[in-house]
Amino acid sequence: MKKISKLIALMMAVLLMLSLTACGNKDGNDTPADTTDGASNNSENDSDDAANTTGDNVLNVHFDVEVASLDPQIATDGTSFEVLAAVTEGLYSVDAAGSSILAMAETVDKSADGLTYTYKIRDAKWSNGTPVTANDFVFAWRRLVDPAVASEYAFIVEIACIKNASAIIAGEVAPDQLGVTATDEKTLVVTLDVPVPFFESLLSFPSFLPVNEEFFTAAGDSFGTSPETVLSNGPFMITAYEPAATTITLAKSTTYWDAAKVALDGIKYQVIKDSQQAMLSYQNGDLDVATLSGEQVEQFQADPEFNNIMAGYLWYISPNQTVAGLENQNLRMALALSYDKAAVVNNILKDGSIVADFAVPTLLATGPDGVDFRETTSTYLATDKAKALEYWNTAKAELVVNELKYTMIVEDTESAINVAQFIQAEIEGTLPGITIEIQTMPKKNRVERMQSGDFELGLTRWGPDYADPMTYLDMWTTGSPNNYGFWSNADYDAIIESAKRGELALDIVARWESLKQAESMVLAEAVIFPVYQKGDAVMIKSGVEGVEFHSVGINRIYKNAAKK
Repeated sequence: MKKISKLIALMMAVLLMLSLTACGNKDGNDTPADTTDGASNNSENDSDDAANTTGDNVLNVHFDVEVASLDPQIATDGTSFEVLAAVTEGLYSVDAAGSSILAMAETVDKSADGLTYTYKIRDAKWSNGTPVTANDFVFAWRRLVDPAVASEYAFIVEIACIKNASAIIAGEVAPDQLGVTATDEKTLVVTLDVPVPFFESLLSFPSFLPVNEEFFTAAGDSFGTSPETVLSNGPFMITAYEPAATTITLAKSTTYWDAAKVALDGIKYQVIKDSQQAMLSYQNGDLDVATLSGEQVEQFQADPEFNNIMAGYLWYISPNQTVAGLENQNLRMALALSYDKAAVVNNILKDGSIVADFAVPTLLATGPDGVDFRETTSTYLATDKAKALEYWNTAKAELVVNELKYTMIVEDTESAINVAQFIQAEIEGTLPGITIEIQTMPKKNRVERMQSGDFELGLTRWGPDYADPMTYLDMWTTGSPNNYGFWSNADYDAIIESAKRGELALDIVARWESLKQAESMVLAEAVIFPVYQKGDAVMIKSGVEGVEFHSVGINRIYKNAAKK
């Protein structure tokens, strides 16, 4: 779904939704264990089960933000998902084109009515030698929907329409009533409420990754915070990591069932927030894959190692409508129209990003007519500074104010700060009397602040979890954990609910049109202020092959990568 260079495999193919009749909802393996190794024993096998993590055959990859969590049922960000997908494997993975392929599941049997999926778990082991079993999935998925865990991605089980998911999340039914059972050590049965044509594609998402219950229990509150408390069943295993670390080291796992196809000895992720420093590291040979920003794009775009990729991330400003003034629609409209988006993408980012006058990105999903969603619907909230001033004057009269001051929280990456500072100047220049202060912080803190409602304005982003507009539109339903602005509209909620599991879900054409209507409602009330759809300018060293880039779900996959 991205345009990529010859060094990069084809992107996620758009999932066809032509026969969609199911739901969606929407800010990541039983033979008795041969051992009883708990979390504390994971590192004892490192020297036997992992390759060296130094040398020419280790891929050095640039991150511009830290990993937030290595708990698959807690993680919410693309950086964490990327590492989780490298060390853990679910029932499905995706191929270079983004199509779902069996992974931990060796076979799948689907009932004729589309309501039951029976999986046989392949003969695979965790990195401590424990067999991967069906119960590893049962345990993980029950955690995902358990209200006591409060996973932000519990909704994705509702999207999959797994039986009783909604009732469990609402606290009406116990988690053990989820429609997933281990009928024996290697047989997993999943029961749905209604058929979901894209069900198998959803299961490649990191939130559905398995967790070994015995290991998790032994790790306790430390689960996912160190190499000793992360158990791997994927191509790589973690050898060095701690929360907020600037370096994360992975080694090839020799216990992985498909290890013969993994060419790399390991991966070394390096968190470098300053783009100039990152490029120096790339030029010095300390990085094999690095992301460019701003002026660097113009400097290196003629380089044969330069690659431009259209990503799925939508960047936008979320106004907290519980904050005085921001509940006023005219004020929100004024803010949304007041800044030059073209200047953001052309003069600041310069990385292939495009102006976002929408809430559902381009190249995400096709409709019943086979055409991309964006091509058959309107655009909204295009920059209009004169109109923004009119809205501001109306808002001042309604709020009985002449001046307002708001703080915008922003993650501490160079590109985010540059964009925020430009928008700050634009708003203040277009709307006299409005002052914007910028507060920077690590991404994890910014997300936590927005989740708790402890913010006024927040520059944030959302990447698609699956190829349907619902992956964005469901965020703004009442009570959604990703509805940072706390907007509530009963008519909107009704449309989304019907498109998930009501009458609209049974009519693919009407459903598609209803999703267009839903997007227009969000932007007509300036629930969010769209800024841009992300493009990535990436440097990849000559001789590095097989890095797979995807715009939906997991951004980069390295199982088939190699250094020549």
